[in-house]
Amino acid sequence: MGGYRNKEGYPDPTAGEALGAVAKEERQEARERNAAVTSLITMLKQIISLAGFELVGRIVLRDKETGKEYR
Repeated sequence: MGGYRNKEGYPDPTAGEALGAVAKEERQEARERNAAVTSLITMLKQIISLAGFELVGRIVLRDKETGKEYR
């Protein structure tokens, strides 16, 4: 069992638990954001189709908060 170790190399389970909780929360937020992007792209494609057009290129989105690009 690896566990978290501090800068000096000693086991630090309290810090490890805290960092693990933060990482878990960040992963959950990323999953939710990815689901929202997928839903948005699906809606955009449906709107394009309903308007009588066809999408011929990629849709690239940039998150205003994080700056991450979704392609």
